[in-house]
Amino acid sequence: MYDMDQDQYDGEIDYMHQEDAWDRDLLLDPAWEKQQRKTFTAWCNSHLRKAGTQIDNIEEDFRDGLKLMLLLEVISGERLAKPERGKMRVHKISNVNKALDFIIGKGVKLVSIGAEEIVDGNAKMTLGMIWTIILRFAIQDISVEETSAKEGLLLWCQRKTAPYKNVNIQNFHISWKDGLGFCALIHRHRPELIDYGKLRKDDPMTNLNTAFDVAEKYLDIPKMLDAEDIVGTARPDEKAIMTYVSSFYHAFSGAQKAETAANRICKVLAVNQENEQLMEDYEKLASDLLEWIRRTIPWLENRLPENTMQAMQQKLEDFRDYRRQHKPPKVQEKCQLEINFNTLQTKLRLSNRPAFMPSEGKMVSDINNAWGSLEGAEKGYEEWLLNEIRRLERLDHLAEKFRQKAAIHEAWTEGKEAMLQKHDYETASLSEIKALLKKHEAFESDLAAHQDRVEQIAAIAQELNELDYYDSPSVNARCQKICDQWDALGALSQKRSEALQRTEKLLETIDQLYLEFAKRAAPFNNWMEGAMEDLQDTFIVHTIEEIQGLSTAHEQFKATLPEADKERQAILGIHNEIAKIVQTYHVNMAGTNPYTTINPQEVNAKWDKVRQLVPQRDQALIEEHARQQNNERLRRQFANQANVIGPWIQTKMEEIGRISIEMHGTLEDQLTHLRQYEKSIVNYKPKIDQLEGDHQLIQEALIFDNKHTNYTMEHIRVGWEQLLTTIARTINEIENQVLTRDAKGISQEQLNEYRASFNHFDRKRSGFMDAEDFKTCLISIGYNLGENEFSRIMSIVDPNRMGIVTFQGFIDFMSRETADTDTADQVVASFKVLAGDKNYILADELRRELPPDQAEYCMARMAPYTGPDGVPGALDYMSFSTALYGESDL
Repeated sequence: MYDMDQDQYDGEIDYMHQEDAWDRDLLLDPAWEKQQRKTFTAWCNSHLRKAGTQIDNIEEDFRDGLKLMLLLEVISGERLAKPERGKMRVHKISNVNKALDFIIGKGVKLVSIGAEEIVDGNAKMTLGMIWTIILRFAIQDISVEETSAKEGLLLWCQRKTAPYKNVNIQNFHISWKDGLGFCALIHRHRPELIDYGKLRKDDPMTNLNTAFDVAEKYLDIPKMLDAEDIVGTARPDEKAIMTYVSSFYHAFSGAQKAETAANRICKVLAVNQENEQLMEDYEKLASDLLEWIRRTIPWLENRLPENTMQAMQQKLEDFRDYRRQHKPPKVQEKCQLEINFNTLQTKLRLSNRPAFMPSEGKMVSDINNAWGSLEGAEKGYEEWLLNEIRRLERLDHLAEKFRQKAAIHEAWTEGKEAMLQKHDYETASLSEIKALLKKHEAFESDLAAHQDRVEQIAAIAQELNELDYYDSPSVNARCQKICDQWDALGALSQKRSEALQRTEKLLETIDQLYLEFAKRAAPFNNWMEGAMEDLQDTFIVHTIEEIQGLSTAHEQFKATLPEADKERQAILGIHNEIAKIVQTYHVNMAGTNPYTTINPQEVNAKWDKVRQLVPQRDQALIEEHARQQNNERLRRQFANQANVIGPWIQTKMEEIGRISIEMHGTLEDQLTHLRQYEKSIVNYKPKIDQLEGDHQLIQEALIFDNKHTNYTMEHIRVGWEQLLTTIARTINEIENQVLTRDAKGISQEQLNEYRASFNHFDRKRSGFMDAEDFKTCLISIGYNLGENEFSRIMSIVDPNRMGIVTFQGFIDFMSRETADTDTADQVVASFKVLAGDKNYILADELRRELPPDQAEYCMARMAPYTGPDGVPGALDYMSFSTALYGESDL
């Protein structure tokens, strides 16, 4: 008898644990014992047949211990001690003890199971022993995710059957009664064996027999259970079910190993095929690249020069096309070739394959050598092209430079000979003579400056001749013409300079008189024009002081007129003297005074115009003075009323503010007081209308300022509208407070307390609290606020996100905090009760518990439940609560 305690086998797996132990008392149930006998016998035979034997009676055939030892050798793959072949009881006990010792050696605790009981044919003990063997050798090694043994086997079943309708594996007894679980396992791994869609949950006999027959015929799993026993038993035997299900696990795990082996072979073949393709690609790419290099190098080594710049530029353009279009793809191909070669060698090395050896002449080093030759030829070709282009460019540059300088010089000399031969100085005035002299001096300077250009033109022509320029004859002819023209211009310039100097002396005497006339006539003319402009200027004034200033300035102007008349007569005397000199000496005077365009007739005409404008200006000033006196009367009339109405509006605004903040009497008393204020304000409207009338007169008179008052009509209008708005809003706030008080049962004392708290934290006396003041208020009355909680409260009291809290919002929040109302959590909890503590609810449950119209209302607004524990038709009652209260409340 083996009776092993905890200390003896500490650390070993206890397969007789209370949860998984073989419950001997249950064997008193004949149905369970029958199921275990059949299942355990079939399980043992599934292994014993590998050794060419089997058992018929489980408690009889293991009595001598021989088949028991054989069973253990088959399932463990190990050899046990040599059995005793005698027929005596002691021999049998010895064999059974060897088997039990082997089981204990595998870390199994055997409680109350002894060799004598097995030899005596104790069915109860024999079944317990076989169950222990099954647990150790068929179930212990099952591992799914992080679970093992029974839990692992159960999790494996759940994972495999999860997608199947009407299958919900939660245990190893009643979850298998309808047979769909067995069919689902088979269909999951061998879908061609069972037409799962034709199975019915209400036909367990067909389902079970189908699964048992298919497993025995196609999966080599013996029929360990009877469909009649499972269907006829309220709770099938758990150990029998576990034993049978473990056979499925091991049968399908073997198929998984075969599939893994096939996948490994396919992977190896795929790698080999990929490597072979890379080798072929390398060979082709290398051949193509080497052939392109072979064709390109002779073209780059061609050094035959061209005779024209255009032909050389075409060669350069061809070379640029080669660099931009033809070579870059080849550079990419060369880079890709090296990458493919390195990648191929790495893959071969990682897959334990021999290194790749390209064909002769196609090694990476061979390609690099060929590429080096290409770049050497390319560099030499580019240098040759640039040198040739520079040589031709020098010749073209000199020729173009000659043409440009010659064209500039020829353009400059055009018309110069005709200009130097003109006799325009004979009829010119002194100023014109001096201008012609200055102009000629500038021409002589310009002529001297062009000497360098002429010399440069000759030097360039000489250099082109030395370089054998193909168009040298035309260059020489053009250069000679330029030099001849240059000599002629020098002679003509000297002759004209002498003629201009003679004429200048004849006109200098009379020029002094012209100059004196111009100096005195110009300022006098400007004075007359300024006087006419001032006398005709349209003035815009807004005050009496401004018009008086204009009148004073006009009188001062009239006092200067006698002195101005004396200056006019003196200017006319100078002109008369010039006329006398011209007549006396017969001077040929061409044109008028060169220093001014003013003449005596113009001076006299403007003087007469000034004398006419003076009395007209006098009359305009008198009329404007009268208009400004009337405007001043209108200003004072408006100011007298505005200075009374403005302060009255301000006083009323302050009084209303005090009424809304102070807590005198009940809300009804405050409402009565405010309505009396409203009536008195409305009665004041006629005075506003009267002020509007005075303002209209001011606008019609185009009066834009009023020094007698700081109030404008716009200020009065805005103040009046604010006053009406404030009294209406304040009355509305008191009415809302009455509604809130009556609806939520708030006493007058509570309202007074709310108002006192609000006023205390309304530090700016603005009628509202900002966010910081509101937060301070909440903390003072006992709220323990985090950022998220305060944000939630602000979203309630300030739904428009203006950053302020009004007194009405404050009352609503405080009354909401103290009121007994349903919350979102309470509604969710109520739905959970109706759902039987599930995270979802069914339509039938809603119709059963709620009135029909309300049930339909809920179902129309509930989203389908998507949790892992859901069932078809499940509804998420959290969505309904979200619609009622909003996500922020939840």
